[in-house]
Amino acid sequence: MEKSLRSLLDWYERAGVDVPDLPPARSVRRVRPVKAEAPPPPAPKPTAFTAADPAPVAAACKTIAELKAALDAFDAGPLSDGARQAVLARGNPDADLMVIGEAPGRDEDREGLPFVGRSGQLLDKMLGAIGLASGGGDEDDVYVGNVCFWRPPNNRKPDPAELELCRPFVHRHIELARPKVILLAGGTAMQVMTGVSGIMKNRGQWQSVNVGTGDIPALPIYHPAFLLRQPALKAEAWQDLLTLRERLAEG
Repeated sequence: MEKSLRSLLDWYERAGVDVPDLPPARSVRRVRPVKAEAPPPPAPKPTAFTAADPAPVAAACKTIAELKAALDAFDAGPLSDGARQAVLARGNPDADLMVIGEAPGRDEDREGLPFVGRSGQLLDKMLGAIGLASGGGDEDDVYVGNVCFWRPPNNRKPDPAELELCRPFVHRHIELARPKVILLAGGTAMQVMTGVSGIMKNRGQWQSVNVGTGDIPALPIYHPAFLLRQPALKAEAWQDLLTLRERLAEG
């Protein structure tokens, strides 16, 4: 606009017309448009955790001590990351009776032994009522373990993938212990070991567990933690314990 005005005033001046003086022309700095920065590339999506195949790891264990060492070294992803340690067993590995529960809780995770909290104390009292010592010594009449070896976050129930990850170790544990009878404490242990679901209708009914060394008779019972919440069911639990005692007496 300023350039056009100056040209017009110059023409008037040549024609003899008085024109006012204009201030010196300003230099106009051309502003270059700011180039928009390219957005950063999206962060790579985290890859899903894939555990090593537990089957050959478990199969290579020749003793229970080796099985414990293998569990201590095994990376079970978020399951083992959130636990202090792997929890294998307590009691007498040569006992005729093996109790298999669900998973470690807070007390078990801290001490590294299964069934040592309130539910474990009730389990010991239940077994003691039918003459079985289960205080945790090598002279016990019972060997105690779980179908999951690490405490799930927030004490939640182990999910199916976690139970499948533990399954080869559970089977190898039973093979090495060679119990004559298995007591399945709770619906999770019953379903994992027998495929049968519904503890309310199947407790006290003999099932069979096969881990490759033959069939082992297994009796499902209410989990002691469940009995702590439902004490009225202790009468049914007592009947199941009598059923267990009869079977053990048969030799």
